Amino acid sequence: MQRLFLMLSEKDRRRYAGIEAAKLGHGGIEYVSGLFDMDPKTVRRGLVELEVSEDPAPSRIRKKRCGT
Repeated sequence: MQRLFLMLSEKDRRRYAGIEAAKLGHGGIEYVSGLFDMDPKTVRRGLVELEVSEDPAPSRIRKKRCGT
């Protein structure tokens, strides 16, 4: 899971974390945020983004930083 996570864009990382948290149910957000070293707010945002039927900015993806 972690290797796949590192290959994803920032937007896809949020959404993937949201999917995994939703699968786990109660306590999933905290578990996934610890697993992927993310802020729990970011995981919650990923969950919200999954509920939206259309991506408001489909082509907008940040470039990865050097060393990442």
